[in-house]
Amino acid sequence: MNTIANHSGLIWAIADLLRGDYKQSEYGRVILPLVVLRRLDCVLEPTKEQVLTRLEGLRGRVENVWLAARRLRLALGTGIRCA
Repeated sequence: MNTIANHSGLIWAIADLLRGDYKQSEYGRVILPLVVLRRLDCVLEPTKEQVLTRLEGLRGRVENVWLAARRLRLALGTGIRCA
């Protein structure tokens, strides 16, 4: 149990150093998106080469998805919002 407490203390000490000028309440807004991105990177890593190969095959053939969605929304006259 003492080992867990030592590891926990070390992790929090490192977090305090990394936090820098951020308030403790703001830290989650910064670190959570980075953790999610890292997790996605790890999960998707096995298919990365396939995706990049497919991207090269589609380059120049697929227009901007957001632009296409906006055009569709305008054509349909819907209230669907696209970023």
